[in-house]
Amino acid sequence: MTLAVSATSAWQSERNRLLGIAYRMLGDFGHAEDVVSEVAIDAVQRERKADADRVDSWPAWLTTVCVRRSVDRVRQLAAVREEYTGPWLPEPVNASKLPEETVANREFLSLTLLHLAEQLAPEARAALVLHRAFAMSAPEIADILEKTPAAVRQMISRAERRLEIEPEAPAPRAKDRAALEKLVLAIEQGEIDTVVAMLDRDAVLWADGGGKVKSAMNPLFGAARIARFFAGILGKAMVFDPVEPVRAWVTEVNSEAALVLRHHGRSDILVIDTAPDGSIRELRQLSNPDKLTRVSLCPCRFGPSLASRAGPLLPEHRALLRQRWATSAAGWVRTPQSPDGGGALPASRRVTPS
Repeated sequence: MTLAVSATSAWQSERNRLLGIAYRMLGDFGHAEDVVSEVAIDAVQRERKADADRVDSWPAWLTTVCVRRSVDRVRQLAAVREEYTGPWLPEPVNASKLPEETVANREFLSLTLLHLAEQLAPEARAALVLHRAFAMSAPEIADILEKTPAAVRQMISRAERRLEIEPEAPAPRAKDRAALEKLVLAIEQGEIDTVVAMLDRDAVLWADGGGKVKSAMNPLFGAARIARFFAGILGKAMVFDPVEPVRAWVTEVNSEAALVLRHHGRSDILVIDTAPDGSIRELRQLSNPDKLTRVSLCPCRFGPSLASRAGPLLPEHRALLRQRWATSAAGWVRTPQSPDGGGALPASRRVTPS
């Protein structure tokens, strides 16, 4: 077997793992694919050099190049994302697009964690991704980042503290899924008060419309503000489609439960993060249609929506729901801001790039 075949076959066998690294680094599947393609070009050029026989391990070499190119791409994208219209959120993907070894550790596929990781310096994010998602040791990561093992351990420890994630693997997010199922019922039945009761007093909502659809241009802080935001959606949806203004169901993106909200002829994805007491402390709403092309919006995994579960709604039932939607939405839109309607997000949970 020639060196050329060895390098090419190594890239082909490692491609999925490299894609998992790049996606976690960038939060954008298209850019991740670009990085992995660039790594393939680098490998071809490397094998043509006279000293190509000095590559002791093509997988290790490919990983190193992928990480370094991802770090460079993160720096390049930072300026682009500063000009982004409204809050920027990671692009969700179906788990089927990610490799088996990547899906095995689902923690760093979470859109919540990918978003929070934006506040880390690129090399710190790389160290955390390699350690948490790919179980690489500090000496292995140090070779890639050209740091000392002690420096890598310190970067990982600081990153974990900043993102408030435990050193050990977290428990399954069953609470998030249960909360989403409850949200489905509350939204479809127009029970905005139930939605408010589920929110932490200092809850925060990020909405990514990317300038393509109407959405909140800044993060919304406090349960009351978030309630009025959803009430506004509900009220406008009543005008757009008086028959069935809103539908909601639970699906799966990035190997975690997510809510699909169908209104105004469009579909949004909503992911949540719950506090230890079960209340919802963070919501991330993806409305930019360009970011929803790699996910399935059907309720095929976690069950159908409320309307589908209950069967076709009779006209009198639809009329009752419409009245409830209209009353609930109008009541919350008119409600003035309470002075204790929510405070600022704790500094550790704010997404402010380093």
